[in-house]
Amino acid sequence: MEILAFGVTADEKPLLEQAFAGAHEVRCLDVFLGEDTAPIAAGYEVISSSVNADLNGRVLRTLAAGGTKMIAQRSTGFNNIDLDEAGRLGLTISRVSYYSPYSVAEFAWALAMAVNRRIVRASNRTRDFDFRLNGLMGRDFHGRTVGVLGTGRIGEAFTRIAHGFGMRLLGWDVVQNPACVELGMTYVDKDELLDSSDLISLHVPLLQSTRRIIDAAALRRMRDDAILVNSSRGGLIDTEALVDQLRAGRFTGVGLDVYEAEAGLFFLDKSLEAVEDDTLARLVTFPNVVVTSHQAYYTTDAVGQIIDTTVRNVADHLAGHRTENTLVGSFSPSGD
Repeated sequence: MEILAFGVTADEKPLLEQAFAGAHEVRCLDVFLGEDTAPIAAGYEVISSSVNADLNGRVLRTLAAGGTKMIAQRSTGFNNIDLDEAGRLGLTISRVSYYSPYSVAEFAWALAMAVNRRIVRASNRTRDFDFRLNGLMGRDFHGRTVGVLGTGRIGEAFTRIAHGFGMRLLGWDVVQNPACVELGMTYVDKDELLDSSDLISLHVPLLQSTRRIIDAAALRRMRDDAILVNSSRGGLIDTEALVDQLRAGRFTGVGLDVYEAEAGLFFLDKSLEAVEDDTLARLVTFPNVVVTSHQAYYTTDAVGQIIDTTVRNVADHLAGHRTENTLVGSFSPSGD
C-alpha cells in the first residue's frame, strides 16, 4: 500500500520513509492538509497529517469521498479535527498520545532563559560587533517562584528542571501529580499561582475549558516583572490582551512557541510577503518577546517516537484494532 503523508519537513522525510520501509511505500508532501489540498488524497486509503492540518468537516468529507479510510495524525493534539463528522463518515482517526516530554519541557526552558538573559538581543548585537552590556541584565532563577499550569508528563519534566534550578514550585491542575508533590510542589488555585510566580509556563491541553486561560484578567494578575512561556497551544493565551499589556511596559519577557492564529503561517516561509496578521506583527516587535514557530517537539528523539507510533497506528488500523491512540474507529471484533 502507498500512504500519503502531508506536511512532511525535509528533516522528517527520510525518517518517515525508513520507518515504513518493508511494509508500505510512503509519498511525502511538504504541503499541509486542508480544504485546498484534500483532493490530492483521492485514491489513498491511508493518509498521514501533521500538527497544523485543518481536518474540518468539509475536508473530511472530501477525503472520504476520495476513498480515504484512515487518517494518522503525527501529533498529540487533535483540536483541529472534527471527530463527530469523522465518526459519521466511518473514518478511523489516530494520534500520537505520547512522545518525549523532555523535548517540549527543555525548549520551554530555552525560551525562559532566552528572554530572561536577553540572548537574542545579545546575539544580534555581537553580530554587529556591539559588545556593550546595557539592557542585557537578567536575574537568577534560583530562589524565585515558578508557576506550572498543567503538570502532566511535560509539566512534570519542566518541574524537574525548575527543581534543579532551586526554585519554589507552584502548580495548578485538575489532578495533582505525586511526582511533582515529591519534588516540593505546592498546588494552589490559578489566581494565587498568577499572583505569586516570577515565571509562568503553560502545559495544559487546549480544551473548551482552557481556551484563553490566560486572558486579560489573568494577565493583569501577573507580576509586572513576570516571565510568561507557552510551548503548548496558542489558544491558551488571548494574544490581543497580551499585546495590550506589553504595550503598557509589563513583563520581563514572553517566550511563545505557539500562536493562536498560527494556521497558515507557522511552518511556512512568509519572509517575502506582506504580513496581514496585525497582532503577530506587533507581537514580534517587542524587544522582550521571543516567538518561535512551533518547534518545541522538534528533536530527533521526539520525532522518531512520533513516526514509530504512526507506523504502529497504521498497522493497527489495517488489523482492525483499537488502541489508546485511536480517536475514532478501528474497533476489533474481539475487542482488542
